[in-house]
This record gives sequence, structure tokens and C-alpha cells, in this order.
Amino acid sequence: MRYCDFCVMPDSRPGIKFTTLDDGRLKCSACINHENKKNIDYKSRFKELEALCDKHRGRNGKNDYDCAIAVSGGKDSHFQVHIMKEVLGMNPVLFSVEDNFTMTKAGKSNLRNLSEEFGCHIISLKPNIKTQKALMLYTFEKYGKPTWYIDRLIYSYPFAMAAKFNTPLLVYGENVSYEYGGSDAVETPSAKDIFLNGVASDIDLSGVDIDLKDLQLFYDPNSSNLDIDSLEPIYLSYFIKWNSYSNYIFAKSRGFSDLKSEWDRAHTVEDFDQVDSVAYIVHAWMKYPKFGHAMATDYAARFVRYGLMSRDKAIELVKERDHALDPRCVEDFCNFIGISKSKFWQIIEKHYNKDIFAKNEFGEYKLKYGIS
Repeated sequence: MRYCDFCVMPDSRPGIKFTTLDDGRLKCSACINHENKKNIDYKSRFKELEALCDKHRGRNGKNDYDCAIAVSGGKDSHFQVHIMKEVLGMNPVLFSVEDNFTMTKAGKSNLRNLSEEFGCHIISLKPNIKTQKALMLYTFEKYGKPTWYIDRLIYSYPFAMAAKFNTPLLVYGENVSYEYGGSDAVETPSAKDIFLNGVASDIDLSGVDIDLKDLQLFYDPNSSNLDIDSLEPIYLSYFIKWNSYSNYIFAKSRGFSDLKSEWDRAHTVEDFDQVDSVAYIVHAWMKYPKFGHAMATDYAARFVRYGLMSRDKAIELVKERDHALDPRCVEDFCNFIGISKSKFWQIIEKHYNKDIFAKNEFGEYKLKYGIS
């Protein structure tokens, strides 16, 4: 493993690219893309967004929905709704997917606050729990992707609903691959290829006993009977200089709740991202055994890029927290899916990448290549 000399991201992150500078230092594509933002004319891009809104404004009548926003209730959702409704004057309908796990107090509060603060309808899908449990266990064991079923719906459900509501302008937050490093890291306003970012891409389900009738909203729009060309999904991060910490500060000013007084999660360096439920973030931590980095690395890297933290401090936090999956997450996940904690850790062990991990004398997996 090699690490970016400007943040703390390793080159084991899928799809991330490293550039060797003239002085020999390594710089990851996420740092390069972030630095390049200073050369972008965001005033001009915002005018593009205004023109796009004007194209769709009032398309279903003066008082009906004219765009859709995919939301979770989080900090970015608050910012997206503010921009589309309050700044641009659109009339959005919000589409959300529940994950069926135990919700935090903050999660319950935030989804309600999003509707109450901005005056929007939220149409939320509560997925088929029977199918979810069967698929979760299968994808967890075989692929190390415990929430793939939910993540797929988070992407596919808004596409399907936007088509049903005739709101082709469908708004997502950031282009994850471009902002943070990934194989399809192309700066583009279009979110039509959002399924390519690896989180919810196609996997083989032939080994799981499920009824395909239960997967109605569960597809890649590019390979379904949905006319993808009839939709115009966009990344808001293309048109506006995206900063997840700034979004948090804004959201907090509008009633968003973080976990500061509720839960100090063992494996994170912040208390405001993915705060909606307890077990869901097991999926984000699964990057650790597979790729040697997880949520602590993700946000420590962002904080360094944003100028909010020194790289030395980021390294300290990554070493302290990245590996330490919070036991509360494990308990909630196991209770939901119906497996023991010992079974959980047996599955985790199968997914440790032996190229970057080795067992120590206590039987614990440790990274072979430490960050410095």
C-alpha cells in the first residue's frame, strides 16, 4: 500500500489514481480534483443549473412537482433541498429509502426536520424485510457487501419514482468517485452512470433463494424497460463547489441533528455523516478488511483537504479509530439479520485482504503497511 502524501488515502481504494509529482511525492486523484476546484467558474456553472431548472419549471402544472431529490435526511439532503427549493424556486418531491435498522434519535429527527423546515413531501420506501434479510446475508457472506440490497434501492428507487411522477430532473448530491476517488471519476453533471461507482453495481444473485417478483424497484435503469433517456439525473456537486463539512454547518443552522450528545462511534472521526441508523454503517466499515481503510480515513482525508486538520493529526486518528468497528453497530446488525456475533466475525475474517493484512501473535489482523 502507498499513501497520498497530501491526505491519508491509500492506493488500495478501488479506482483511485495516484500521481507522482516532480518532487517525488504522491498525490491522489481526490486531492487533485479538490485542488482543481479553484480553477472552476462556479458562477457560470450555476447559470447552467438555473437554465436546467427553467427547462423543467412548472412542467406538470403551476402547483405540481417539477423536480425530484433523492434524500436520506442527512446534512447533504438539507443542503440539496435548500438549493433546489429556496434558492432556485423549484417545487421538489423528495424520495427516500429506509434501511429497516434501528434508527438513531438524530435520524428520526432529521427526516422530520427536512420536511418541516423546508415544507416538502417525502415519499419513503420501506423495503421488503424478508427479501432484505435473505439478500443481506448472501451478499455479506459472498461479497462483503452487507447493505447492497439497500444501497441498490437508494439508487434505483428515485429513478423509478422520477419516471412515475414525470419529474425527470432528479437531483443527487456529490459524484462520489470524482469527489473522493473512484474508477469512474469523471467530472460530469449527469448522474445517469451513478450505478457504476461500485456501491450498487450488478452482482450475481443466482445463489440466493429469493422471488424475483420482490425486486420490482431493484434494477439498473440502464438495463431495464425504464427509458433512461427520459430522465435527467444530475449531481449538484458539478454546479456548486461541494464541501461536505460546509453542508453540515448549513444543515445544523436549519435544525439538523448530529450525534454529538447521543453516540461517540468508535470507528469514525466525526459525528455528522451517515447518522440515520445504527447498523447501516457496517457497510462503510467493510472497506477496512477489504481495502485497509474505512470511515475514519474517508473523513480525515476530507478534513485535510478542506484545511480543517493537519495530516499528522489525521494519521493519528486513522491509526486510533479506522479499525475499531463500533460494537453497537455489530449488535444491531446481528439482531436484524438473525446471526450470532461469532458468525458475524467469522464472515468478516473471510473478507480480510491477505495481501495487505497479516495476523499478529494474538490472532488479530494488522495492516502490513502502516501510514506515516
